[in-house]
Amino acid sequence: MSANSKAYWRANIRLVLLLLSIWFTVSYGFGILLRDWMDQFQVGGFRLGFWFAQQGSIYVFVLLIFVYVYRMNRLDAKYGFGEGD
Repeated sequence: MSANSKAYWRANIRLVLLLLSIWFTVSYGFGILLRDWMDQFQVGGFRLGFWFAQQGSIYVFVLLIFVYVYRMNRLDAKYGFGEGD
């Protein structure tokens, strides 16, 4: 494996771990562990802890998919692994 490939995969794994940690924090942390504390706030008439447990983690997951696609396209271009290469 070339040094370029190793750097690419290192950046890829770092990005995946970052995005998974964000999703874990939102879904498990906000939706379960901090739910009681977050219930003192409201979003659209619903308690915030309930909203994160039911909807928020799904929205964040979909948003993270788009962030992943955007960042991977930039990484592909940076390391020369684009679709045309």
